Amino acid sequence: MNTDRIYAEAIANEYSKKSASKVVALKKLDRRAKLPARLFAWIFGTVCTLLAGTGMCLVMGVIGGEGAVFMALGVVTGVIGFVGMGVNYPIYRRLLRRSKDKYAGDIIRLAGEITGGEE
Repeated sequence: MNTDRIYAEAIANEYSKKSASKVVALKKLDRRAKLPARLFAWIFGTVCTLLAGTGMCLVMGVIGGEGAVFMALGVVTGVIGFVGMGVNYPIYRRLLRRSKDKYAGDIIRLAGEITGGEE
């Protein structure tokens, strides 16, 4: 086995122009279908986690001050954050399903072309 030749071919492949293949297009479509749901889940989950943490800090008196007003505000803020975290995954699944339905025809057509029409 000529390792120098294999190494040279691997480096040459890195610098050669790539033609847009159908597999690359299929991967791009798959990413495009999943991106909106993932982006929403990350952003919404982060905001809800921060809300829950802020609520806990208010309840414990770490931020704000000590008193019934800050405790009540902390409880409300924390509950909103925890409820948001609880509904994040069902919302993610619904958004992902809608997005997959939107791109399903193109993805199935392209996958059929790649596999030669086999199902």
